[in-house]
Amino acid sequence: MKNLLPLLTAAFLFFTSSTRAELRAGAAQVVISPPDGVNLAGYYNFRGSDGVLDDIHSRALVLEDGATRAALVTLDLIGTPRELVEAVRAEVEKSGVLPGGHVMISATHAHTGPVPGRFLRTPDGPESGAPAPDSVHAKYLATLPGLIAASVTQAAAKLAPVSLSGASGECPDLAFCRRFYMRDGKVGWNPGKLNPNTMTPAGPTDPQVQAIFFEAPHKPAERVDALAIYANFSMHPDTVGGTKISADYPGALARLMAGYHGKECITLYGNGTCGNLNHIDVAWDRQQKGAEEAHRIATLLTASVFRAEKKQRNLAAGALRVKSVMVPMDVPDVSPEQAEMARETVRRKTAGPPPTFMQLVHANRLLDLAPREGKPIDAEVQVITLGRDVAWIGLPGEVFVELGLALKKQSPFPHTIITTLTNGNWGYLPDRRSYAEGAYEAESSRVEPGSGEKLVEAAARMLAELHAAAK
Repeated sequence: MKNLLPLLTAAFLFFTSSTRAELRAGAAQVVISPPDGVNLAGYYNFRGSDGVLDDIHSRALVLEDGATRAALVTLDLIGTPRELVEAVRAEVEKSGVLPGGHVMISATHAHTGPVPGRFLRTPDGPESGAPAPDSVHAKYLATLPGLIAASVTQAAAKLAPVSLSGASGECPDLAFCRRFYMRDGKVGWNPGKLNPNTMTPAGPTDPQVQAIFFEAPHKPAERVDALAIYANFSMHPDTVGGTKISADYPGALARLMAGYHGKECITLYGNGTCGNLNHIDVAWDRQQKGAEEAHRIATLLTASVFRAEKKQRNLAAGALRVKSVMVPMDVPDVSPEQAEMARETVRRKTAGPPPTFMQLVHANRLLDLAPREGKPIDAEVQVITLGRDVAWIGLPGEVFVELGLALKKQSPFPHTIITTLTNGNWGYLPDRRSYAEGAYEAESSRVEPGSGEKLVEAAARMLAELHAAAK
């Protein structure tokens, strides 16, 4: 009997690991388009919505390995306020389908969606606080957590065995650094097309496009529609503009992917580290705004995925693991005098000499920070991994691409998918060098220099731990 114990133990371990490795997935999407009249997100002025160009969605992918469940959610919104994340997780937890802390909630950063949090811009000023309880916006916000949670529960109801594969390629000449060294020695932001004072970009881009495919088990030569695709690229979605609801190019990407992979295929788009990247080619004289531009961008991205699919490889699902840490980010102190000066700056929008754009940026930053009284921001960094091949990292803000490239270099996972504006929206997170160079993003940032590096360090530690545990 003593000699049988090692064999029985080995057999038990083989059985349990095989059980864990059987991957199941389910995907669903729920329309979250608001009624007319809600406050649109983005910029520093009030914009009310007046129709729907294309619906915005909450898209959810639920994964299960026999022992653990996790959910990836992408929203066609500008950000993920922490109170919204907590409300959605509470709804999911209450449903019993999976732990709330196992839900990763990301925003695509669409500028043509509703303000998802408490603070609204109004025609009279910057910050009305919570909307009136009987307003169209307040009623919409009250329904939003339930709609997002419903996408998760509907996805969980569709759980079925899947095969897993991944593709990685490049989509060059699509995203551009929007910060430039100028002839006057300063760093400029969005300097305009064909500006003779523009010299060279002040930073890199990340042309990598990645896609993880979840399909019904099939033989290699068979044609099979995808259940879900998780796509990842790094570029601001601010192409459509106007006052109609739109998911911008991530929505167009999802529609194009479904044209080939099946009308029931759900494509989640996790936006990478794009805090300093956008679609504007300053050397091209064409206008780059509107729904047509969103379609052009989505077509190029979709083509890059299709090209990469020829070289896609099957991935070993392995165990599903979820880990999160809270990282304190220091914020500057704001004195009562500074806060009052900021309020006066904003009041000048409607009475007095109008403030400049950068004065508004500075004022809004101070008004956001004043209530914190110097208290650090606790930012969540979350990692979800599948075996030793795939890792999703959620970072809570508009992270600069330099930080994303550094994290990818440190990651032991072949498919390292960084999603930003995830589980919180703490504004711009430049790297240290960019803080020193100034311009819009550095001036707008709510946190102290070095905060982005702290998030990268925390994520890199978790990636190393989870990869070692997957041996």
